[in-house]
Amino acid sequence: MEFFELETFIKTIGLLGVIGVIFAETGLLIGFFLPGDSLLFTAGFLASRDFLNFPGLLIGSFIAAVVGDSVGYAFGKRVGPAIFRKEESFFFSKENINRARVFYERHGGKTIILARFMPVVRTFAPILAGVGRMSYTHFLAYNIVGGLFWTVGLTTLGYFLGSILPDPDKYILPIIGLIIILSILPAVIHALRDRTVRQKIRSFFHK
Repeated sequence: MEFFELETFIKTIGLLGVIGVIFAETGLLIGFFLPGDSLLFTAGFLASRDFLNFPGLLIGSFIAAVVGDSVGYAFGKRVGPAIFRKEESFFFSKENINRARVFYERHGGKTIILARFMPVVRTFAPILAGVGRMSYTHFLAYNIVGGLFWTVGLTTLGYFLGSILPDPDKYILPIIGLIIILSILPAVIHALRDRTVRQKIRSFFHK
């Protein structure tokens, strides 16, 4: 979603819509394809131009992120291992949840914080925490810290840059592009550490 499409989208759905999208991305299985990082940054940018209420954006998106992850955790705890036997559908991919599972096993509780900045993984990580019966007290602590860094960090960055740059529209597309690259970089690095993945890449280029 390009900036101008995203800008129009945010102006159309308004503050409550942005908060709803953040909740959906973190709390519902359908949220894995939503542009959370660029949405938060662009919303902060628009708040600097008085299109959105900035304090409301900060508080609302933070609450939505924390509540969303808690809903995901509750879903995982209720469904348990059965989720790994769930049939494939548009909204559910075993590949996506397996990617999150491997990341979760490698990083443990820190995954709840790190996953906030990783598309797809952030949708399924809290579900896996529930499946793994992580203590909700521990989960909530990671959830709050991760949600704070993600929502407040990205919206404040967008607001700050929108306030200080003399002609911010010139820079917004490259910045959003950089945010997207940085958000998928951990997943790429994680995948490249897998020997099987590296072998598949080598075989592809040596065909």
